[in-house]
Amino acid sequence: MKKIQVKVCQGTTCYVMGGSGSKSILDTLTEKYGDKIEIISVKCFEICHKQDSFSKAPYVYVDDELISSASLEKVINVIEGKLKNE
Repeated sequence: MKKIQVKVCQGTTCYVMGGSGSKSILDTLTEKYGDKIEIISVKCFEICHKQDSFSKAPYVYVDDELISSASLEKVINVIEGKLKNE
């Protein structure tokens, strides 16, 4: 089974807009899904520099799906949907 990639933005804007809790999100995801996911920390997705998207940070990609205003609940919902479809 192919692992689901979870890419978490660690940029300043994402950090300030709620990403400071990303460590607990990453720990929870690792505990819940173990070897079903691959977590990748990314310095910055450069999304905030496009248009006026500061208010939608923090950002997380689950495979190729972008989650704006990312929270643990949103990320888990996307992962669960992907696992059901496999």
